[in-house]
Amino acid sequence: MTNPEVALLMLGLFIVLVLLGFPIAFTLLAMGVAFGYYAYFRGPIDGISDIFNNNIFYLLNQNTYSVMENPTLVAIPLFLFMGYVVERANIVDKLFFSLYQAARNLPGSLAIAALITCAVFSTASGIVGAVVTLMGLLAFPAMANANYNKSFASGVICAGGTLGILIPPSIMLIVYSAIADLSPLRLYAAAVFPGLLLAGLYIVYVIVRVYLNPALAPRPKMEDVPPPREIYWNLLVSFVPLTVLIMLVLGSILGGLATPAEAAAMGALGGMVLAVLYRSMTWKKLKESVFLTAKATAMVCWLFVGSWTFASVFSYLGGHDIIADWVGGMALEPWQFLILAQLIIFLLGWPLEWSEILIIFVPIFLPLLDVFGVNPYFFAMLVALNLQTSFLTPPMAMSAYYLKGVLKKQIELMQIFRGIMPYLGIVILTMVLMYQFPGIALWFPDYLFGPYIP
Repeated sequence: MTNPEVALLMLGLFIVLVLLGFPIAFTLLAMGVAFGYYAYFRGPIDGISDIFNNNIFYLLNQNTYSVMENPTLVAIPLFLFMGYVVERANIVDKLFFSLYQAARNLPGSLAIAALITCAVFSTASGIVGAVVTLMGLLAFPAMANANYNKSFASGVICAGGTLGILIPPSIMLIVYSAIADLSPLRLYAAAVFPGLLLAGLYIVYVIVRVYLNPALAPRPKMEDVPPPREIYWNLLVSFVPLTVLIMLVLGSILGGLATPAEAAAMGALGGMVLAVLYRSMTWKKLKESVFLTAKATAMVCWLFVGSWTFASVFSYLGGHDIIADWVGGMALEPWQFLILAQLIIFLLGWPLEWSEILIIFVPIFLPLLDVFGVNPYFFAMLVALNLQTSFLTPPMAMSAYYLKGVLKKQIELMQIFRGIMPYLGIVILTMVLMYQFPGIALWFPDYLFGPYIP
């Protein structure tokens, strides 16, 4: 077998092992070392010391060091800590019920409140599983008690929980900036309007769907609605503080006042201050937040080390060149290339998570952007939108499994799948709109930082 054929075997074997349930980070690491040992093998083994005389070990060491010293990735544990502190401060439940009371006159008020809460909380957390799990415990019982259709209610929670990987400050965009060597500031600015557009379309869909079929989401009884003064006060003490914290973090980044890591540090401090003000900060909750942050950060770091090692060996064997030559030899128009790339990423979202897709497969397309004259920030926003589908596409829709794990026998998995399908269509519609009107993604960063110059 030639080296490119070995690279394709490496890729195919990796996908098979992931589908069999092996841990992704360590599967990447093991396959990178195994195939890298073959790729960098340079001579016979005469003794035990010769076994470790292979450049793959140097590459693994360098990749590990590069991940640990990457200044862009420093923001990840700080944003994670902010999210975990907010989650344990009982801020989200107050936020959800105050928004429900404020939206009481709209069709599907509980669903609208759940979507807005998901959008706000997920921007503070950035972890889809945490948002879907918490909202499954908080919002789904409330919607079930209000006689909402279970499939409809589950779709709202699953779709809303994925917004955090798109709406800044997003951990996924930090990872993308490190991979593609793009400015995280421009990526954040580019994601603002696509994220708001997607969340807005979700809300419009809920309102129209419930208006046409009121049985899906009965209106609240008037005796259950508190007086307006109480509603406004609840909004003031729940919605405003968390939203202001997120706006300050995002505004300091986009305004050039702080780097993402510095803004994340202030956001983490702000989350602790909110927890203290809400009188929910305890030593136990603080320890839990620190432990979960360290656990998630370690997972991300090992995933990066494994993915970068895998991708380096795959590229060294000629895997990236094969795919690039294949795409380049098809004589595609730019719009055909974009559709092909997004279709491949969409299909990869079935067995893989967003992190593996970004680190392993997106770099295959990045060198082709100059060939087809595609703005890298526009392509990044298409990918970010597309990655929403990796959580919503059956049979490997992770949002559905997160929710099913929380609700257990309260709902069947097929009911959740039926509920999320309309939102999958909305994501694709948003991608089409952004392709037709690139200014949705490109106007704001160009306005803040000037036109992009390759």
